[in-house]
Amino acid sequence: MIIAVGLDIVELERVRSVWRRHPERFLERHFTPEELRYCLAKHDPTSSLAARFAAKEAFQKCWPQPHGWREVWVEHHGARPVLGFAQAIAVELERERLVAHLSLSHSRDHAAAVVVLERLQASTPPDEPKSLSAA
Repeated sequence: MIIAVGLDIVELERVRSVWRRHPERFLERHFTPEELRYCLAKHDPTSSLAARFAAKEAFQKCWPQPHGWREVWVEHHGARPVLGFAQAIAVELERERLVAHLSLSHSRDHAAAVVVLERLQASTPPDEPKSLSAA
């Protein structure tokens, strides 16, 4: 059962501007070392950084408590981006049987993220894929 949806869109120029003004502080405050390794390896890291920023904001719109920028991050399982969580958030998600789904996108001027929080049914193992079509 879907219980919350968060959406965020970020202007790439805004990210570039903040990054130029506060290069080290911006990166260290908002992104994990793993996120930085992934993004900074790109020819132009701006869209990847902005998408991760949007993902953190989109998750916050679903989550009832505030969290720090580096308590939620984007990692990859194959080509698919997924959210990673600090222990306190991960424990709460598991306790509530919640799974966070993530979709990222970017264009020439914007990056966007959508997070969907789903509550698993008691009989559904967390790792098992679920069908979106009606049976």
